[in-house]
Amino acid sequence: MDIRHRLIYRQIGAKIAYFRTLEGLSQEDLSRKIAISKSTLSKIERGRYNSGLSIATLLDIADGLAVPLSALLLSGRDEARVLEGQIAAAQEDL
Repeated sequence: MDIRHRLIYRQIGAKIAYFRTLEGLSQEDLSRKIAISKSTLSKIERGRYNSGLSIATLLDIADGLAVPLSALLLSGRDEARVLEGQIAAAQEDL
């Protein structure tokens, strides 16, 4: 998996953790609500559950957080600039 994909998974995971915290839910609360393990949710939030992250799981998470799926997937201009900067820096390290 390339650097860009890894950073996108991390960005999605960070958004999930953000919205979960806004809702006042623990990882255990949300994982129970959407019927996945706490360990799986933790990996998703850290961007470590890359290859098996399905749209169905993301839909369940979005529903559990009462946010549209787009809130987890779309990024604004500022986020896009930060992501592009991270990609460039990571590629320079290779």
